[in-house]
Amino acid sequence: MSVSVPTRDGATVMLVRDGDHADRPLEVFMLRRHPRTAFGSVHVFPGGVVDPSDHDPALAARGVGRSDDEASTLLGVGRGGLASWIAAARECFEEAGVLLARTADGVPLRVDHDPVLEARFAGHRAALHSGRRSLLDILEQEDLVLGLDDVHYVAHWITPEGEPKRYDTRFFLARAPEGQAYAHDDGELTHSEWVRPAEALARQQAGDFAMIFPTISSIDDIGRFATTDELMATHPRAAAGAHRGT
Repeated sequence: MSVSVPTRDGATVMLVRDGDHADRPLEVFMLRRHPRTAFGSVHVFPGGVVDPSDHDPALAARGVGRSDDEASTLLGVGRGGLASWIAAARECFEEAGVLLARTADGVPLRVDHDPVLEARFAGHRAALHSGRRSLLDILEQEDLVLGLDDVHYVAHWITPEGEPKRYDTRFFLARAPEGQAYAHDDGELTHSEWVRPAEALARQQAGDFAMIFPTISSIDDIGRFATTDELMATHPRAAAGAHRGT
């Protein structure tokens, strides 16, 4: 008799922008996993497992625009839903160098105008990735808040039974902020790029851009829209994500 493998909660975020294309400029930021990691050589969005620290009330207090009650209702859980938004933001910074945050006066964070600031946040990212610092440490030191109201829940995927590792993953969507790193970590991730949805799907069909089915489906979903404004207009702040079983 086979034993059912329990799922682990996960969160991933699609960062979207309009690129330099006259026709259908919408692009999404994607990373390629190292061949020796889980889902090796597959192209993914920034994301990972929800950590116990993502449930820290002090960290939730640094997230503006969403309460745990609202987040839990959107996810269809009793409580603790906000941790998925926080995990998405944390993994986005770890894996892509993009911190979805604002200053204390509400200005979106950007670091490209100051080499000292840019280097400091690169250090923060490395320390977070290695476990030497927490996301809360960084937000408190820099007096930042997470802009969770700009992160929209779009889908729910659960790895089917029979797989050796199973994840219960929430997919999110966010407009890509300007002035941040947008770079893979050269560890678990070996490549990063902006790609238009139609191009990603064509390359996948040609065998040049490996993706798992939930990623393919998500790319197909956002590819129905020509621009970031069109896409984001269909995902109001309180929109619930589609529930996907596998």
